[in-house]
Amino acid sequence: MRDAASRRFRLLVFDWDGTLSDSTTMIGEAIQAACRDVGEPEPDTASARFVIGLGLTDALQRVAPALPAARYPELSARFRHHFLAREDDIPLFPGAAELLRDLDDAGYLLAVATGKNRIGLGRALVKNGLATRFHATRCADEGLPKPHPDMLLHLMDRLVVAPPQTLMIGDTTHDLELARNANTAALAVAYGAHEKAGLVAMRPETTAHSIEELRAWLASHG
Repeated sequence: MRDAASRRFRLLVFDWDGTLSDSTTMIGEAIQAACRDVGEPEPDTASARFVIGLGLTDALQRVAPALPAARYPELSARFRHHFLAREDDIPLFPGAAELLRDLDDAGYLLAVATGKNRIGLGRALVKNGLATRFHATRCADEGLPKPHPDMLLHLMDRLVVAPPQTLMIGDTTHDLELARNANTAALAVAYGAHEKAGLVAMRPETTAHSIEELRAWLASHG
């Protein structure tokens, strides 16, 4: 990693699902199963994966646009049923835990901005041995969800870091739009929920295709 004096960024903010956690396939399948359960047309894989990271209401409106709002709790409950049945099997991407350890050891401030709720993120952090790895975290049920800048603004305020010193790292255009709205830099990873073309169109600093590429870019440019 670059020495502290020459670094561009002090704060690295990671999305969770699809960026650190290899969960996008399972989440997409849980969304599809939930739609079937409530009698709505099953969204295709790309549509189901596209809503990962959005706030719950936004996500439900996109995957089941004809469903009355009064039935959103039913759809949400069915999603949770399918998700929780497989949650314990979700791994981190290979090398993710080691990357976070090395960034922490190098003195970066580390944070998470996620569409998960606080309880869900807490379970994931404990399961993966990361409960004390991050200096701050922000979840969708604690403020305004992506792509509103609330998450990043909160994290920067809490850790006393300015936007030019902050890098948002995520696998969706929602993450990149979040960064744009908060006036921070963004780095895309193309191994998660969204297709590379959509990510590149948002003009991130770079697009990494693996944890190894992410590590290499941070070592050279972070």
